[in-house]
Amino acid sequence: MIYADNAATTKLSVAALDAMMPYLMENFGNPSSLHTMGQKAAEALQEARETIAVCIGCSPKEVYFTSGGSESDNQAIISAAETGRKKGKKHIISTAFEHHAVLHTLKKLERQGFEIELLPVGSTGTVTAEQVEKAIRPDTCLVTIMYANNEIGSVLPVAEIGAVCRAAKVFFHTDAVQAAGHLHINVKEQNIDMLSLSAHKFHGPKGAGVLYAKTGIIPVSLIEGGAQERGRRAGTENVPAIAGMAAALKEAVANIDINAAKVSVLRDRLIAGLSEIPHCALNGDPVNRLPGNVNFCFEGIEGESLLLLLDAKGICASSGSACASGSLDPSHVLLAIGRPHEVAHGSLRLSLCETNTEEEINIILAEVPAIVKYLRNMSPVWKDLESGKRKFVL
Repeated sequence: MIYADNAATTKLSVAALDAMMPYLMENFGNPSSLHTMGQKAAEALQEARETIAVCIGCSPKEVYFTSGGSESDNQAIISAAETGRKKGKKHIISTAFEHHAVLHTLKKLERQGFEIELLPVGSTGTVTAEQVEKAIRPDTCLVTIMYANNEIGSVLPVAEIGAVCRAAKVFFHTDAVQAAGHLHINVKEQNIDMLSLSAHKFHGPKGAGVLYAKTGIIPVSLIEGGAQERGRRAGTENVPAIAGMAAALKEAVANIDINAAKVSVLRDRLIAGLSEIPHCALNGDPVNRLPGNVNFCFEGIEGESLLLLLDAKGICASSGSACASGSLDPSHVLLAIGRPHEVAHGSLRLSLCETNTEEEINIILAEVPAIVKYLRNMSPVWKDLESGKRKFVL
């Protein structure tokens, strides 16, 4: 089996598993308990907080544990919105191709009277600091723009955007779920006020995430209950998962340059090979993109059929965000960069990590063109394109 869907989730690392085991089987106490086992669990939380703080360049007191990226995104956005509401500021800036954890939260706030401005991302899937600067108004309370896109891999200029927001005294949040562990992050140097990350995107366990909130920002509780996470996130902390997350992030950050160099070579080989298929197009920025992201549209086919046939050949891939896999609608990300509906339906995302091999790339490069050709030969749309009844888009 070739696993090329690392943007959806990654395999748990040995380091993460080793860090988790003691808190599953031995020191399984509740970190809020005063007895020895509880205090050992509490110490594990503090160690994890300190490890993650070093990895992203902040203070441990600015690290809040959550269930993952979606919760972190929700809490960051709602917290900034509540602060803005109190000051009469109800304008929020984001982009048209954010993750649904961001877009759906913004839609909810829109129903509550906030004005949401989604910046266009252009054909390569990016926005500039200048766009953000022009959009900021006196009543802007938040700019929330992702670090790197989960579907097409474009990496955005977060440091420059953050600098614009800092100068305008507007909160800047970035969804760094796809970036953490794969790209260098330093929240202080990059002018980031709030940041979201999720463990399972960098070989940690599912169900654990982080919200970084700069000192002075008070996160709004989404869950009522106990006083965990300094009163900002009720519920007994998932100590094993948090320990595993910290170990996974520490390992990923320590090897970030080596892994990025290796994976980028595989990515570029895959892009070069797939580009030879007629009437296809690479999605996302060809230069400023995640090390392991490859996303193509192939005209005249359905992405779902392509995925099923690849799976039959032992290749795990996706057509976009795993969170939208049950949807029949084309990717909102591909529509945002200008792909027509009929082309957006024929998309393929291959996302690699450091465990993928040259041999696996060879197999993918043999199977994808053959399957695309097979599907096109059965497609009445393709026959119309070849006969000239329809015009090619790609």
